[in-house]
Amino acid sequence: MRELDLLLQRYLDHTYEHAPETEKSTFIRLLDEPDERLWRYFYADCTPVDSSLAELVLKIRSASPSSP
Repeated sequence: MRELDLLLQRYLDHTYEHAPETEKSTFIRLLDEPDERLWRYFYADCTPVDSSLAELVLKIRSASPSSP
């Protein structure tokens, strides 16, 4: 899932370093999700049940130049 890797790498390169610790830990939790679920979160307009994950997914989606 190269597209997914690129999307998450973009967040790491541009945002992660300056993010609050809570957001960093949420990102680590996000990475624990299976690839198929991550794909749905970012490309099938599926929203995580966990509100902190949902907020981060929205942030990453909206910052992506290839947002749906």
